[in-house]
Amino acid sequence: MYSPKLWCVLLILLCIAQDPVTFAQSTKATDDSTTLTAKAQAATERDVRQLRREVAELKAQIRQLLQASGQKAPAENGAVSGTAAVAGSAVPQGAGQAPAASQSDVDALQRQIDALKNSTADQNVAALQQQVDTLQKKANEVPPVTAGWNGEHFFLRSTDGNFTLMPVGYLDGQYTVYGNDYGTPPDSFAITRARFGFQGNYGKQLDYVFMVETISSPTIRDAYLDFKPWSSFSIMAGQYKVPYSIEVGTADTAVEFYNRSIISVLYPDAGGAFRAPGIDIHGELGAGRAEYWLGAYNGQGLLASGTTNEPEIVARVRFSPWKNSDIDWLKGLAFGGSAEHSRSKGLANEVSFSGAMNDGSYTFFPQFKINGNVDRYNGFLSWLNGPLGIRAEYAYLSQDRSNIGSLATGGIGFNSQPPVTGQGYYVSGIYFLTGETDPLNALPRVRHPVIGPASPGESGTPGWGAWAVKFRYSSLRGNAPGSACDAATIPSCPITPVIAPGFNDRTDQFTFGVNWYLNYWVLVKSEVSLDRLRDPSVQGILPRDYYVYLETLQFRF
Repeated sequence: MYSPKLWCVLLILLCIAQDPVTFAQSTKATDDSTTLTAKAQAATERDVRQLRREVAELKAQIRQLLQASGQKAPAENGAVSGTAAVAGSAVPQGAGQAPAASQSDVDALQRQIDALKNSTADQNVAALQQQVDTLQKKANEVPPVTAGWNGEHFFLRSTDGNFTLMPVGYLDGQYTVYGNDYGTPPDSFAITRARFGFQGNYGKQLDYVFMVETISSPTIRDAYLDFKPWSSFSIMAGQYKVPYSIEVGTADTAVEFYNRSIISVLYPDAGGAFRAPGIDIHGELGAGRAEYWLGAYNGQGLLASGTTNEPEIVARVRFSPWKNSDIDWLKGLAFGGSAEHSRSKGLANEVSFSGAMNDGSYTFFPQFKINGNVDRYNGFLSWLNGPLGIRAEYAYLSQDRSNIGSLATGGIGFNSQPPVTGQGYYVSGIYFLTGETDPLNALPRVRHPVIGPASPGESGTPGWGAWAVKFRYSSLRGNAPGSACDAATIPSCPITPVIAPGFNDRTDQFTFGVNWYLNYWVLVKSEVSLDRLRDPSVQGILPRDYYVYLETLQFRF
């Protein structure tokens, strides 16, 4: 008959082979070591041979588990190589660290070994002791370098998790059709965006982004560091989007329409993709119910230096007072505003905002040389409720024309003109027919993708993707009052009277469309815009309607 002590050893080893994690967490010694020692009897030679067979089978099972999980099997050393199985499985996709053996696992196995002290199977007890030592070392050591897929991006991560590198990018292909030929560009295919770069973190408090536009010639678009010591206070520096409006704050890949609204020409640094070198402080207050941004920038667009000694100052606030409310329809309601002040320099050939339509159909308002104060004001509202998203925004811009005459030879007597102003607004709405939730500043998590992997957090059951219908109305007005200077009435005027004509033009745009999200990374946008020219354009085109059709394919990684 086999000894009770030997049966205990065999039972423990079988439990390790069949369910090592459960064994490590739940098995308890039923008798203390003194009782087991008193009942122990010498093992026969047959008992030893049987035990060795059990150990060999256990090794084979552990190697199979390690191979299936992608881990390297321990080298042959005569010990029971169940370390990895007891400690946990392979690193899951996107995990920052490999699972380490818990102290409870180590303690449970140590109790079993203590109960088997002084048995005739000392060599196997020693093997179990070595396994405990290995588990303890694994629990204390730093996990290895990780690399893989985190559900949204590929990544590389350092052994301590403090450094992460993720390659990112996106590409947009577009076909544009103009419904009539009143001086519009020709219909054409184009690659409109091809941007690639990296993002990641240095530790838990420092994020970085580097993004390059590769169309025509490589141009740095984003290059900044975001230091986040506290959620209520962070510092960002480099070149990035000036935090002025919700349109600008939305990532380029997450904008629901291909182009931002026509009022975006009134935003800071519109001619430079809304980006400029600078620095700001920002943060969240009241558990995210309030957010703020305050920054200073060059104000001249991408990689451009300032032209005056007065930087562009931008302030923005956003409030979500019902963010944590139990009332669902109030949770997604937010509002806020922005303000900006800077100075322009006529000697640097600075001009007023562009009156060109965002789809290239026409230019409704001319540009003028400016000099002096530049002031902007903005207000916005958003309401996101499940598949429905509604957004609205108003913008106002004033650009001084002080001492414009003195910038030209012989124009000393005709110095200033009234400011150039622009104001406009838009209202947009989107609704997901397939039930996805409209996010604030991200792409929706597609529940049933047509192709590719599942969206983060979704099962990924194949289907028709996500479908959304969208609509936007936007209106924009430009005003440049005229003026006259006659020496007969104003002595400071030149001998020859100077007359500056006035301009007060308006245009608006209706956009209808459908978005088809094939998966979380591939998106097809189909849009039709009605552009209404209310007054004669800069090119001398008479008021009329323009129809523009856009078909866009977006891919990102």
